[in-house]
Amino acid sequence: MLWTAAAVVTVGFLVALEIAARHYGLPGPIVTQAQEVVVAPKSGFLLYASMALTMLVLTWRQRLIALCAAIGIDIVFLLVRWAAGIGLNGGHPFGNGALWVIIGCVVIALTRRTGRERMLLLKGVGLGLLLVAGRKTGDTWLLITSKTRHEVLDQYVATADHALGNPSWLVGRLVAATGPVGAHFLDAVYTQLPVAAVAVAAYQLRHVAVERRFPSHHLVRTFLVIGLLGPGIYMIFPVVGPIFAYGADGGHWALADLWPNTPPPLDPPQHMPFDGITPRNCMPSLHTAWATAIFIHSRRGPRFLRYAGTFWLIATLGATLGFGYHYGADIIAGVVFTLTIEAGLRSLELGWDRSGTLLVGYGTAVFAALLVAYRYLPTVMADTPWVFGPLMVLSMISVIYCYVRVTRQWDPKEAPVRSAQPQPELV
Repeated sequence: MLWTAAAVVTVGFLVALEIAARHYGLPGPIVTQAQEVVVAPKSGFLLYASMALTMLVLTWRQRLIALCAAIGIDIVFLLVRWAAGIGLNGGHPFGNGALWVIIGCVVIALTRRTGRERMLLLKGVGLGLLLVAGRKTGDTWLLITSKTRHEVLDQYVATADHALGNPSWLVGRLVAATGPVGAHFLDAVYTQLPVAAVAVAAYQLRHVAVERRFPSHHLVRTFLVIGLLGPGIYMIFPVVGPIFAYGADGGHWALADLWPNTPPPLDPPQHMPFDGITPRNCMPSLHTAWATAIFIHSRRGPRFLRYAGTFWLIATLGATLGFGYHYGADIIAGVVFTLTIEAGLRSLELGWDRSGTLLVGYGTAVFAALLVAYRYLPTVMADTPWVFGPLMVLSMISVIYCYVRVTRQWDPKEAPVRSAQPQPELV
């Protein structure tokens, strides 16, 4: 019943977004995903990552068959497009096969499976499709923010960011100094974040095929909740980012062409009209939030996975700031946002207790206080950076400290190894 209710809510949410997108004359998440059954997909890597999540419920033999089928279908599509002279229109030459395999798993589950095996396979399919749906719904949400929020609050955040030393401007100059090699490297890390998430999730879910059940908590749950709640904050606090509000990418809507060489002026901030195309997707930084979630969930993995999670977090922070997509204030808010969500999901898994409730409440209070300060105290923050700069960082560190302290109490304790006692020998 719980899974059925979740499926109904998800479908209703997708239908609502589809209607909203149609209101603005564009296809929504359902239509865009259905089109990728035939047309070149926007992200073939994401579709194969989604298929990898679905295959976690299959045996190794079934996984090999599914992978070969996906590759074979992609080759057929590639040859047909080449013979018919059909272009990719900005899409990837592969990925349709992965989507066909996922659809095939749905058909097999409904026609060839029964009972728990059917539910397990449908859960695997749902897990894979949710990753794709999250990307499509995110695109639709960004469209809605650009169409409904005609004014942005970038001047407020940029002013508050003076308390941190304008980190986006600093990192932007560093990335520019690395040339095209550094930019292309960070861009690959930034755009393929879902693939990194699948690698961590695959490790967490590696025993599903054997145990025939999913663990109660894993990275995909955190990813989906972040993607569900984050756009709501976009609507409350619309921000486009320094490269648009203060850079050449903003065109004539930009305040000036200042990023990344000249810090923004300390004039009194005000609401700023902006175009109806650029997404208002900065506050909080969801890329930072997702990279933080990857880092947290990789801590229980082997050494290579821990190193990879750390690398992805650092590289994502460099990309979000270095490309001018976010301010430093967005980064701090994104970390607090993720830790609060993760604490809530862990509390839901283990049963709410006093420590979990206080942790979620404290994280929510800090996140709300940051947003209020960015909106109503930016000039004060910029005028006294030696006070508010450390205070912003310390507020984030305090949430990190409380999260680590509380979750360590929740972790199962290993039984102490009893030392062998000397035994008397028979003579």
